[in-house]
Amino acid sequence: MSQIFHRSTNTISRVTIYGFVFLLLALGWALATWQRSGWFNRMGEAQDQPVPFSHAHHAGGLGIDCRYCHTSVENSSFAGIPPTKTCMNCHSELWTNAAMLEPVRHSYRSGQSLAWTRVNDLPDFVYFSHDIHIAKGVGCDECHGPVDRMPLMFQAKSLQMEWCLDCHRAPDKYLRPQQQVFNMRWQRPSSDHPVVLAGTTYTDQRTMGRMLIKHYGIRSPGDLTSCNTCHR
Repeated sequence: MSQIFHRSTNTISRVTIYGFVFLLLALGWALATWQRSGWFNRMGEAQDQPVPFSHAHHAGGLGIDCRYCHTSVENSSFAGIPPTKTCMNCHSELWTNAAMLEPVRHSYRSGQSLAWTRVNDLPDFVYFSHDIHIAKGVGCDECHGPVDRMPLMFQAKSLQMEWCLDCHRAPDKYLRPQQQVFNMRWQRPSSDHPVVLAGTTYTDQRTMGRMLIKHYGIRSPGDLTSCNTCHR
């Protein structure tokens, strides 16, 4: 009986099967890379706001402490959005006729809150508490980036689970002294920039971080990476 299929059919079949597998792997890799990209997460993209509030001017230039506006950040899971009255504490005397601040003045007169767009917004299935992280020595800029140098607020970190887990698995890389949590210009200890704590000089972040883990009573990485820590 004559051969029905040409000899090259086996080769073509193998190439097709293996090629399809490699195509799926390449597609998975491309999707994973895209999902981690700043474009997908809108990192570095300033959001439209009712008023072009500049953290660079207020926090950086004027040196206003984060807690002046975000009043509940130390004792609540939510950092808090300042009421219009907080803005008017200054702007009833300064820039009183500036056109760009008319939405603020209108909000104050009408009692209707400004509709700010949340920039760092986690999914509803994720539980995050600001007060816990602050109490454990995690600085604002570890999550929010150099806010004091942002003319318009944007998301600086991916806020994805793998990014959170990187800190939860090795918190010693990120911890700082409690009094430096709100200091946007704080530098990690190094040989050129030693940090003195309780009479001990530290020139290495990991060494200082391990000490702070004990000082703050931080749980083991196994507990920190448990699913119900963030998904409740």
